[in-house]
Amino acid sequence: MCGIALIVSGIRIDTSSLPFDSTTATPTRKSEKLLFSLDDLKEALRRRGPDSFGAKKVLLQLLGQNGVSSFTVEEDGDAADGAIETAKLHFFGATLQLRGINPLVQPLTDASGNVLVYNGEIFGGLHLASDCNDAEFLLQTVGECCSCGSCATDRCVECGKSSIAGVLSAIKGPWAIIYWQDSSRTLWFGRDAFGRRSLLVHWPTVDDSTFLLSSVSPVSPVQQASEYEDHNGIGCLSYWEELPCGIYSVHVDASKTSGYLVGEVKIHEYTNSMLNELIKWERISVEPSSEDLHTFCHKLSLGQHAKHQPSSEAVPNKTGSIQPAIPMPAHILLNALKESVLRRTSMYTVYQAVISGIRQEKFFPVAILFSGGLDSMILAALLDKCMDPSYEIDLLNVSFDGQLAPDRKSAKAGLNELRRVAPSRKYAIHCFLSTFLVPWFIYFIFA
Repeated sequence: MCGIALIVSGIRIDTSSLPFDSTTATPTRKSEKLLFSLDDLKEALRRRGPDSFGAKKVLLQLLGQNGVSSFTVEEDGDAADGAIETAKLHFFGATLQLRGINPLVQPLTDASGNVLVYNGEIFGGLHLASDCNDAEFLLQTVGECCSCGSCATDRCVECGKSSIAGVLSAIKGPWAIIYWQDSSRTLWFGRDAFGRRSLLVHWPTVDDSTFLLSSVSPVSPVQQASEYEDHNGIGCLSYWEELPCGIYSVHVDASKTSGYLVGEVKIHEYTNSMLNELIKWERISVEPSSEDLHTFCHKLSLGQHAKHQPSSEAVPNKTGSIQPAIPMPAHILLNALKESVLRRTSMYTVYQAVISGIRQEKFFPVAILFSGGLDSMILAALLDKCMDPSYEIDLLNVSFDGQLAPDRKSAKAGLNELRRVAPSRKYAIHCFLSTFLVPWFIYFIFA
């Protein structure tokens, strides 16, 4: 996980079949300029803090009426035997590796000429060993998929192989992917249904025929907007747009009427119907009526009253006092959160130091941005139940007003509560005073 990018040049991309508003994805639309170099793109990906950074190129050559040939080379490589390339797919991968025994550098390639850059994590849906790297496993899995590109189900009805859309639909976890399937000359890309990994797109336009995908913008459009408006009267804020969640493909072929390569962008539905319903779901903001609010307050007051009344379902806690049993919906949610934390702390190599016998005296595999509020308190309490008791958990608190800050006070109160409910766990709180946002702290995110 970290960042991925792709630059496609020399292919005429047709976006007319896209189901969403095509006014931002038509080659006849003029594009506001966003000037950046290849080095700017690399630097933007490196700023995300990867362990490694790599690049590879897929060079395509038009063979007249015989189709297209392709070959993968290193970033500074050229076409073999002096052949003149017709088009180029330039892949970039910045990897912050959390899983797997052996270090990997993306883009990943295999013996069949397939190329993958992947920014994501697999927590379920596909069965991979705990010591396996997500991207390495995914490259192997999609490499065995059908190459017809038209499968609308998990498996191809003709060859019986898994479909790429079926494999991606099965992933439980956040992901963004760019994948070149060499056997079919097809480029696949997309994001999970929740959009938990960023992937920006620049659709080809009359001014800029380059097709771009990137986790981040090399240069902030805002930085160039004012200068560009002075010269052209318009801004450059629409150069990038967020790729709508979904699975996309571009099959590259030779034009039958002209001497160039063409590719039509197609969108594939997730083979999981629930994911398709999620994407189509229209979020509507609803203002509750005064009657609804009155009913809610009445139910809340009844719940507060029942909270102090012992019942047959009430159970004693560790201190011997009576507390009501957790309602079933809350119990289900709590179990789901616990399972989510457990998966993340059991799959990453960094959490397995005790198992591998390399534990140090002072080892902090995880830290939480800790305000003492509800979210961070729940995370800290669940981590205690999911991690080896010998580990300490760092709690990082940032405030803008020193000891007087509300978050500083609530963090200290929260620490006392955590020590009360988990006396055997060592929590270490670190308080920071800042006059600006600090984005570089170690994080623990539900993705």
